[in-house]
Order: sequence, then structure tokens, then C-alpha cells
Amino acid sequence: MEQMEPRNTAEAALLGYKMGLGTFTEKMPDLAHHYNAFTEACFKEGELSQKQKQLIALGISIFSQDEYCIIYHTKGCLDQGASEKEILETVGVTAAFGGGAAMSQAVTLVQECMTELNQSRH
Repeated sequence: MEQMEPRNTAEAALLGYKMGLGTFTEKMPDLAHHYNAFTEACFKEGELSQKQKQLIALGISIFSQDEYCIIYHTKGCLDQGASEKEILETVGVTAAFGGGAAMSQAVTLVQECMTELNQSRH
């Protein structure tokens, strides 16, 4: 199998991931097989389209700040025909959710801790 030279940083990251996955599969074939079978089943066409599933995966990847998955699922979105606007809307929803998570912790836990910790100082 001939390996192509990556044309950009996204392709280089995908190639690095593919090579790392290949090494892992050689060392842990049973685990890799089961993981791959599980993820393939999760991304099969169902009530949600494969494009919708890739958009969801992209949002989760962005939220979890997983660079390889961001690249992988951006490619998956494009491969499934997602438009630039669909991808950018996914980015927007992810940013709203991420900001919402930070805000919900700030208005609850942080404020509660400040109140409790300040009370213990007196």
C-alpha cells in the first residue's frame, strides 16, 4: 500500500492518527477490533443521518478540545456533505454550550464556594 505525502497540517494529523491506530491495532488487535466495531455501529445510518452524527461528534470534539477528533470529524462532516454553514452552526452551538457550562458553574458552584469559604474565615 503506497502512502501519500500529506498536503497540509490536517492531512498530516490524520495520517499520524492512522499510523498510531495501526500500531495500536498490531499490539492490541482484540481491543482495537471491538472498539472499531462499536464506533462503526454508532456512526451507521439510523434515525439520525451519518451527516448529523458527524456534526454531533464534531461538537463534542470541540467541547472536549480533542484536536485529532476535531480534524477527523470535520473531515467526516465534509465527507458526508455538510455545508460550511452547517459546520459553523455546529461550532456556534458548541460555543454556546461550552459557555453555558462555564456560566452554570460560575453562578452556582463558584458562588456557593465563595459564600461558604468566606463564612469559614469569620
